[in-house]
Parts: sequence; C-alpha cells; structure tokens
Amino acid sequence: MSLTNPVILVDGSSYLFRAFHAIRDLSTSKGFPTNAIRGVVSMIRSLIKNYPESKVIVIFDAKGKTFRNDLYAEYKANRPPMPDDLRVQIEPVHNIIRAMGLPLLVIDGVEADDVIGTLAHQATEIGQDTLISTGDKDMAQLVNQHVELINTMTNVQMDVATVNEKFGVAPEQIIDYLALMGDKVDNIPGVEKCGPKTAVKWLTEYGSLKGVMENADKVKGKVGENLRNALEQLPLSYELATIKTDVELEQSLQDIQHSEIDIETLQDLYKEYEFKTWLKELSATGDEEADDAPAKLSGEYETILTEADFTRWLDALSNSELFAFDTETTSLDYMVAELVGMSFAVEAGKAAYLPVGHDYPGAPDQLDRDWVLEQLKPLLESESAKKVGQNLKYDASVLARYGIQMKGIAYDTMLESYTHNSVASRHDMDSLASKYLDMTTIHFEDIAGKGAKQLTFNQIELEKASDYAAEDADITLRLHQELWPMLEQESGPRGVFEHIEMPLLSVLSKIERQGVLVDGQQLREKSQQFAVRIKELEEQAHEIAGEPFNLGSPKQLQQILFEKLGLPVIKKTPKKQPSTAEEVLQELALDYPLPKVILEYRGLSKLKSTYTDKLPEMINQKTGRVHTSYHQAVAATGRLSSTDPNLQNIPIKSEEGRSIRQAFIAPEGYKVVAADYSQIELRIMAHLSQDKGLLEAFSEGKDIHKATAAEVFGVSESEVTSEQRRHAKAVNFGLIYGMSAFGLAKQLHIGRDEAQHYIDTYFARYPGVEQYMDTTRVTAAEQGYVETLYGRRLYLPEINSSNGMRKKAAERTAINAPMQGSAADIIKLAMLSINQWLEESELDCRVVMQVHDELVFEVAESQLDEIVPQICQKMMEAAELSVPLIVEAGVGDNWDEAH
Repeated sequence: MSLTNPVILVDGSSYLFRAFHAIRDLSTSKGFPTNAIRGVVSMIRSLIKNYPESKVIVIFDAKGKTFRNDLYAEYKANRPPMPDDLRVQIEPVHNIIRAMGLPLLVIDGVEADDVIGTLAHQATEIGQDTLISTGDKDMAQLVNQHVELINTMTNVQMDVATVNEKFGVAPEQIIDYLALMGDKVDNIPGVEKCGPKTAVKWLTEYGSLKGVMENADKVKGKVGENLRNALEQLPLSYELATIKTDVELEQSLQDIQHSEIDIETLQDLYKEYEFKTWLKELSATGDEEADDAPAKLSGEYETILTEADFTRWLDALSNSELFAFDTETTSLDYMVAELVGMSFAVEAGKAAYLPVGHDYPGAPDQLDRDWVLEQLKPLLESESAKKVGQNLKYDASVLARYGIQMKGIAYDTMLESYTHNSVASRHDMDSLASKYLDMTTIHFEDIAGKGAKQLTFNQIELEKASDYAAEDADITLRLHQELWPMLEQESGPRGVFEHIEMPLLSVLSKIERQGVLVDGQQLREKSQQFAVRIKELEEQAHEIAGEPFNLGSPKQLQQILFEKLGLPVIKKTPKKQPSTAEEVLQELALDYPLPKVILEYRGLSKLKSTYTDKLPEMINQKTGRVHTSYHQAVAATGRLSSTDPNLQNIPIKSEEGRSIRQAFIAPEGYKVVAADYSQIELRIMAHLSQDKGLLEAFSEGKDIHKATAAEVFGVSESEVTSEQRRHAKAVNFGLIYGMSAFGLAKQLHIGRDEAQHYIDTYFARYPGVEQYMDTTRVTAAEQGYVETLYGRRLYLPEINSSNGMRKKAAERTAINAPMQGSAADIIKLAMLSINQWLEESELDCRVVMQVHDELVFEVAESQLDEIVPQICQKMMEAAELSVPLIVEAGVGDNWDEAH
C-alpha cells in the first residue's frame, strides 16, 4: 500500500450512519444530539492529520430518490426512516465541513457512491492516486492500482491484494459477487440462499456473472434451482450494484479545490455543539488541522513495585487535598471480586498503579496485598483524606470485603455528571471522557479481549494493565476538575449532589452488601409449577390455532393471528409488519381467546426465566442472600434502578408475581417490614399545583380517587360506584403522566369524547392542576428543563422539537418529572435519615431493599412495636409538603405478607 500523495474521497453518508450508531447518547448540555457530528468530524480530522498534503473531498447522499429507484421501485424500500436524532445532525455536519474549507458535494439523482466512483475514475485516468474513506464494502469494486479504500473507524486499508484476500474475488468481480448475493439492506434481489462462499465458488469456476448465468444448468441441488429462478432478475441486480463512474459534475476533480478555513464560523459551531477541545485548539493556534480528535490521553504514569515507591506515593496521597482512587478486580460482582490492584492520581497527568494480585505466568513480584491494605487502611478510612472516584460505591464495597470501611468520599464523577445533566450522555468513564474532555480512553476490551476468551484483570500483563489503570485515575481527576466548576454554579443540582446523591452512595453500598434473604427451594418448586402451566398454555394455543407453532416467534405469531385467524391489525412495526407487541395483544385479548393465552404464556415465561429460574442461582454461597446492585445514575428522573437481579420489576398485581415475593423471607427471630409512601406523586401534584380542591381532599384524609369521582361525576362521595372510582383513579394517575384523552379512552375502553369530558370536568373542578400543567409546559420550553422540589433538573432536548409527537412526549415528561423526581428525592432523603437513626441507635433493624416508593426492612420480632412506628415517622418527616405525607407499613414472614 504505497499511494503517493493521494486525493481523499470521504464517503460522508457511510460515516454519518456508522458514527450515529457507534457513539451513543452524546449531546450538548441543552440535549441536542452530537454523536454523528462528533464521529464524522473526528474521522475527517484524522485523515487531514495523516495526509496533510492531500486534497480531501467529502461526499454525501442527496435527499430523495435516485436513478436506481427508477430502475427498481423496491430499491431500499425496506430501510426504516432516518431517525430524527440523526436527521437534525446532517446540516451541522455540512456546516462544519464547509467551515473547515473542504469541498462538499451533494448531487441529486445519484448516491454518494456514484459521485465517488466518478471522481475516482477521473483520478485514475490521469494517474492520480486516490484513497476512498468509507465503511461500505460495495466500494471494493472501485479498487485498482491507483485506488485504495480506508475504513477510518477501524483503520483497515484495502488494495487489490487485500480485496482478493477479504472477498475471495478480484475487484473487477465485486459487482458480479454482489449481484449474486443480493443485498437485504438495499433490497437488491440476488440468488436465494447464495452467500459469500457460494458466490466465490461460482465466480472462481465460471469467471463472471455472465459465465455463471451461462452455466446455470450445471449447478446442482436447491441452490442451482434458486440460481435458475433468479436468471431473469440478475442483470437488474448487477445494474443496481454497479457504482456509476460517469456522473455529470459541475467541476472536474482537478477543478475542485480547498478554500480558506473560516475560523470564526468554526469557533461558533464548536461552541454551539460543545466541542471544547477542538475549540481550545482553534482559539490557541487558529489552525484547524493541528491535532486529531478525540485526543489520546498522555500522562506521567508509573507502576508501584517497591516499598520505597509505595512509601513515596503514600506520602503524596496523605499530603494531597484530594486524590483520585480506583480499584481493579477480578469481577464486576462486588460480593466476589478479588482485589488485583489500585490506582491513584494527585494531579492531572500524574498517576500510578499499585498491583497486588497479577498472577499470570511470568508476572513480576508485587507488594503483598495484606501488607499494602494494612498501610493504606488509615488513609482510606480517614474522613479528612478526601477522595474522588468514578462509581466509588463499587470500590467501597470491594474494600469492605477486606475489612476497610472507606470514608472521605468527597466526589464521584459519575454522580457529578448525572446531577449536572442526567440526559446529556451516559455516565460511564469512557462516555464522560469523550464528552467533557474530548479524549479517547483505553477500553477494557482493548487489553482483556472479548467474549469467552476475555481475560480477568489478574491475567493481564502488567505493562498493559498499568497504563489502563493509571489512566482511569488520571481521567477521573480530570473529569472532576471539568465537571465540578459547572456543577458548583448550579445551586439546585449542586444541592442534590451534596445532600442527596453523595451521602446515599455509602448507604446503598451497605444495603447491597446486607442483601435480602431468599428461599431458593421455594422458587425452584414454583419454577416447576410454572413449567407445567406454560406447557398447558402452549397446547391450548396450538388447539385454538389449529396447528403447532412457536409461541415465542413474532413471525409465526403474525402468520397465525393475522393471516390464518384474520384478527384485525391494530398496529404495524417499522418494517410494516403487523405488530404482536404486548399492548396490541392486550387489546385483542378483550375479544379473542388466543391473544389472551399468549399474554399469560409470555408473562409466566418471563417470570420463570427472570426470577424463579435465576434467583436461586444468584444466592451468595457465603451469605445465603441475594445482593442486587442499585444504580443512581441511570433513570433520568432520579429514581434508583437495580440489576443482577432487578428487584424493581417483580409484578405485584398478579398472583404469580406475588408468589415470587413470598420467597423473600425473614430470618428466624425477625419479620419483614414493608413501608410504602401512599399516593406520593399525587400528593406532590397537590403541593406543586396548590389546587384548593386537592389540598383540601388530602388534608381531610379523604379517599382521593373517590373524592375525584364525586367531583367529576357530580355525585356525593357516598354514591360513588367502584366503576366511577376506577375511572377517577385512571384520570388522577393519567394526568400526572400527561395522558391525553386518546390515551385515557384506550385505557378505560371508552369513547374519546367521553374521556375528554372526564378530563375537562376534572380541570373545571381542579383548575390549579390545569394551570400548573400549562405553566410547566411554558417554563420547560423557555429554559429547556424542569426541576424537582429539591432542585434536581431534568433537561428536555425535544421540548421545542418541530416534530409534534416528540414535542408532546417532552411536554408529558415535563409535567411528570417534577413529581416522579421529587418522589425519588424524598425516599432517598428518608433512606439517609433512617440510616443515621439506625447507626446512632442499638435497634435490631436493617434496610434490605428499596423498590420504587417502598423501603423493605428486617426487624427483630421483639422490637417491632418500637421500630415500625419510628420507620413510618422518619419517612413522613423526610419532606414538608402542603399536604400530609402518609406511609403505610405492613409486617409479615415474607415480602408479600408485609406488603
């Protein structure tokens, strides 16, 4: 591969889609998506850096149909519409490229491939070397002695030999190869069941598509029959797969030239889309071509292998106002993870890795782990020695296994990012480094490999492990230095960080390690019962359908429900197929037996696979308990989520779901106590809206749904029927989720006019609620976010969207988020208060779970009368609202009994 000063043709459309899907959840602080912009511009900058003397031309697809659609109406017909989050990034990408001074071509009626093919052909004719930057395999047909391909995302380059090696055919056979195989993505018809191996075999034997077609009678078996059936359409497939090399262009390759960089415009664009490092480079040098981005991190890292080096670092940490800390372990499960090493950083660019457990063959001698932990214990347990980390809850839990109770946890970059803007990006270190530092980190897979052969950290060579681990500490410190000044300026989010999220970190670690007692045998028996019922349902479904079919296959279910049984199609998938989603089946189940059976089958299958089969396997052998992981930085509204296992989604309305809760038991001498906030979001709605009717109903202790029904239906509370109360309950809860009349009608199975009447009457009786909603929509649109009672912000990227559906969805979120987020804040404050109370008392009580608006405890039977009222009191005192906060507590031998 020895191209001389090549002209570079960039397939912008290829990279636009690939960057959009490769880099997820990247957006500005206002929520504008930037993942595709970032990926495409990074790639172009990389090319400019690597080929400083080359002419770079960027080509994008034009809107609308091309000549291929005229040839074949079904061309690309199966492709889903472009996501709106990608569509809005196209113009910014174009603007940045133009401001960089690069030629940008968008030609109507053809694809970017055809423009690239034409320019490459012109270059070859004059002996000019060309490098095509693309991720599209179809471009291999353009490769010759002057044309090569480079995939900038994977850094793979292809010349004639490499094409032969990769595809098994020469570049001049690529069109034949593509025509034979067809393309499902572009909807190009080929030979059915003809894959790469078959296409290569035929082309090796017969030389070309024409040769294959002429010898179709010689090909035996089913694939030969498929070939003969495809003969008529193969010329069309060949034409569709052929990249044009004769597109009429206003300028020839030689005429297309770079223009001057528009630094001012580029600065404005980088500022608007928050590419801070690029902006700094531009401001400092005025030279857009200075550096690749995102930047690779460089720092002064060392590996601590001697007592002298350890002592030097221990002194540095002890004398530091703040240091970054991270652990490396053998597992993500904090209950079994063995400590392999620790990393530290005292200033940006200066970090160290202290290995204590690398045991691969030939690993160098390392300091003794027990000795190291003994020396570090005073520092790690010191409240005055301030630490910063990324997800320090995990590190604290790991250290607890070694008898170290970590204190002095001052900052956590994951929580800083989350409280600053919960929806701007994901909150893992790699995403944060990319967004806030414009830096690319070493990924774990880079040093450990992937899949079944992935190494655990103790098996990784020290040289690789040390750079990775030290970089983690360095990045963490740099992130804190970037994030904290931003958070410091925001009084609400800062308060949430300092008074809720950071203190909660240690409390959650304690609850996780405590775990919850689960009866594995009871669950295994339940699994067997479910299996019998699942089999019965399967047989019942086959009987109704009149034939056996796979109940877990959406395709087969589509065929049975909509083709064979002729059930009405309520909704279609993005690929225009009849939907078999749960909401569709629920609607169909009202009138037809098979969807009802399918729903029960799905529900039981999920309970069995998710809980009754898995939970017994997740019981820790040492503790006999299940230990979940609570996540503070996942749900945008501030709610906690849990995984491994997910305790938030165990159903409570069904008998089967409740039977799973029965396996969550109390140890001997204890009872399970479940304390739950009653209608907390509705109470927060009353507080926020200050509606007189709601405030009065709650203050007087009325049944809020019955009171609402009386208002809406114009009857006395004593006359309210159960049906009217159910409807009123749907209105109450529906409105706090921003439900429309259409949604309410669907839920209650009533007409839309009737549903609208309910809503209109509700607002007439509770005008403060309507005013609150209207005000919230306006405020959210003006400032781009809403806040909880405690200042937690939820940014709403789509609140001013031109897409009506997206805007409505953002408005619904704007109405609900302050209530859901405030409820999340209140239960977190209750957890902090209860933790402090229990630490200061000698009561025999511990929190074992947090699920939505509920806390679950194990309480000594002898102290129930003393403890339960105090739990309720502490929870009710967690917030002061304009209406009473009510907590209902139940006691039992298991979770279901206590609920």
